[in-house]
Amino acid sequence: MIKRYSTEEMSRIWSDENKFDTWKKVELAVVQVMADKGIVPEKSCKVIHEKADFNVERILEIEKVTRHDVIAFLTNMAEYIGPDSRFVHMGMTSSDLLDTSLALQCKEAGLIILDKLKKFDKVLENNAIKYKDTFQIGRSHGIHAEPITFGLKNALWSEELKRNIKRWKRSLEMISVGQISGAVGTYQHIDPEIELLVCDKLEISAETVSNQVIQRDRHADYLLSLALIGATIEKISIEIRHLQRTEVLEVEEYFQKGQKGSSAMPHKRNPIVTERMTGFARLLRSNALAALENVALWHERDISHSSVERIILPDSTTLMDYMLNKMIFLMENLYVYPDNMMNNINLTNGLIFSQEVLLALVKAGMVREDAYKVVQKSAMQVWKEKKDFKELLKEDEQIKSFLSDEKIDSLFDLNKILVNINKIYQRIGLIK
Repeated sequence: MIKRYSTEEMSRIWSDENKFDTWKKVELAVVQVMADKGIVPEKSCKVIHEKADFNVERILEIEKVTRHDVIAFLTNMAEYIGPDSRFVHMGMTSSDLLDTSLALQCKEAGLIILDKLKKFDKVLENNAIKYKDTFQIGRSHGIHAEPITFGLKNALWSEELKRNIKRWKRSLEMISVGQISGAVGTYQHIDPEIELLVCDKLEISAETVSNQVIQRDRHADYLLSLALIGATIEKISIEIRHLQRTEVLEVEEYFQKGQKGSSAMPHKRNPIVTERMTGFARLLRSNALAALENVALWHERDISHSSVERIILPDSTTLMDYMLNKMIFLMENLYVYPDNMMNNINLTNGLIFSQEVLLALVKAGMVREDAYKVVQKSAMQVWKEKKDFKELLKEDEQIKSFLSDEKIDSLFDLNKILVNINKIYQRIGLIK
């Protein structure tokens, strides 16, 4: 059975229900720490923990009047708690609650993404090993260059994804920061130790210096890391799209029973997933740009960043979750056609070994410029007349004076490239 991954958990994180539940978690943590410090009566703390609750519809109803989401939330909480609610949000400002809660949501979303990044990397590693010896033509400028293997291509992608994983871990640490510093960040009505203890209880770090908000370079870093991951996914996707072209057809996206590629042409099997990834990568980059615009705020705070973040953070994390689900499935179930790869290797009648011949002539004593000219002469004849490159080399008197037929035959051996490819695999730990 083919396994598919879900985005349900990511959707839950950004739901109104979970947002308000996270707000409640932060407020209760502050009350508990203040009770431990003797600031809030223990009896009131117990009542608050027992009765604290909220109703999403009621909060939204109150917000229509207050035009302030945090006040609406606190008002609704107070309806459940009663008189002891006076100790909730004491000494805090709205951003203490909003930014600390946002950090918790970003951390939770980020851990889901991290887990799927690791799964995706494992799929690429498995493909790298599986296709290590599957020969494929390398291309530069879209033109046939020299042979590679399809496994090496997957190994390259895996190494880049590992760098993304390192960056993402750092961004997770950067975003997992809270503040309980009060209006304009001076701790005028709350001791800095409260902030440290609350953040420790919530398993995040405390901001070193804030004004009224946690500084938005942290959030920009988070979105930029997502955009970089998206760029890697796009890079892989574009390669798959090129390799799926009819005249190439070296790999192909999984095409399930009953799937249709075109409303007009029944024969079509289009690379729809990888095309979708390219579009989504563009969205991630545009969201990262919006996050950069959020860094500069007026004085100690304004709320120009807030409306933007309500869109770009849920959208980007949910989008990345979806993209990773699709890419894991895609690369686990990718159709790979080694015979077509070999046919494409042979498409240029041996021209892809031109550098092998050039270097062999140089090693045999021919001046490099002369060697280049004589090899290029035969190569251009192959392009024009579709003749066999190896046979033309054997007929060339200049070349024959330096290389025997047996030596020329040895230069056209694909297996030679595996020697150093194996060394690459050893270097990155895929083989011993």
